[in-house]
Amino acid sequence: MLTTIFDSVIRFAAEYNASFSSGMAYLGAGIAMIAGLGPGIGQGFASGKAAEAVGRQPEASGKILVTTIVTQAVAETTGLYALVVAIMLMGK
Repeated sequence: MLTTIFDSVIRFAAEYNASFSSGMAYLGAGIAMIAGLGPGIGQGFASGKAAEAVGRQPEASGKILVTTIVTQAVAETTGLYALVVAIMLMGK
């Protein structure tokens, strides 16, 4: 009789741990997506400064545009890494 009680307790604990682990993975995925705020703010700031630079020196707009596009791509990688981490966490 004692072994059946232990077996049922172990089974319940295993089910609870699986649910808890899954819930924590989803919570971690949500927290990982907060990292999307940083690239958005950074890209907005960089775009604003690029617009100011073109306003001050319109003849250099080609170089400013190229530099802005490269820096926007680099800034976006943080958000993409966060998205990949969130998808990986949700897949478990």
